[in-house]
Amino acid sequence: MTTEELRQDRLRGLAFFAKSQLLTGDDVARAMKRMAHEIIERNLEVTNVLVIGLQRGGVPIAERLAALLSEISGQLVPTAALDVAFYRDDIASSPLREASMTTLEGDLAGKTVILVDDVLFTGRTIRAALLALSDWGRPESVQLATLVDRGHRELPIRPDYVGKNIPTSRTESVKATVEGVWLGTKGEQ
Repeated sequence: MTTEELRQDRLRGLAFFAKSQLLTGDDVARAMKRMAHEIIERNLEVTNVLVIGLQRGGVPIAERLAALLSEISGQLVPTAALDVAFYRDDIASSPLREASMTTLEGDLAGKTVILVDDVLFTGRTIRAALLALSDWGRPESVQLATLVDRGHRELPIRPDYVGKNIPTSRTESVKATVEGVWLGTKGEQ
C-alpha cells in the first residue's frame, strides 16, 4: 500500500491494519493480464468497450486494465471514473465519505461497459453503481470485473471477471491495489 492510500484512509477516520500480504504486485499483474484476455475473448470487438472504475479503489485497477486491453488489442480502450456515494442504500447508517469525481462523458448507449472495483464483498456498491450508470443512459451491456472477490454477498451479483477469489470472514478486511493485496482489519483512529 502506498503512503498516500494509508493517509487517505486515516483522513476518512479508518486505518487499515495489514496482517498478511496475499498477492504481490507480480501476482496482481498476472491476474490482470488474464482478466484482460478474458475480456477480449468475450468482446471480440473492443471499439465499443468503456472501462469504468468505481471511486476510489477501482479507478487505478480500471486504468491498468484498460491499458492492458489497449496493448493486447492494438486499439485504444477509454476509461472513466464513477462515484456512487450518493446512490448507496446505507447512507443513513454509514458516514458519507468525501465525494470523488465522476468523469463519464456523454451517453452510454451502444457501449459495453466493464465496471471495475477493487474488492467485491456484499454487492451493495455494485448495486449503487448500476443505479448511477442509469443516469448516463442505457449501455448495450454491463460486465463486472473485480480484482478480489471475497464472498459474503447480500445481493444476487456475480462478477464476470475475477482476479482472485479470497474467502474471508466478515470481520476481516481486504485492501487491493495494483501493487498487491493485503488481508487485515479496519479500525477507528
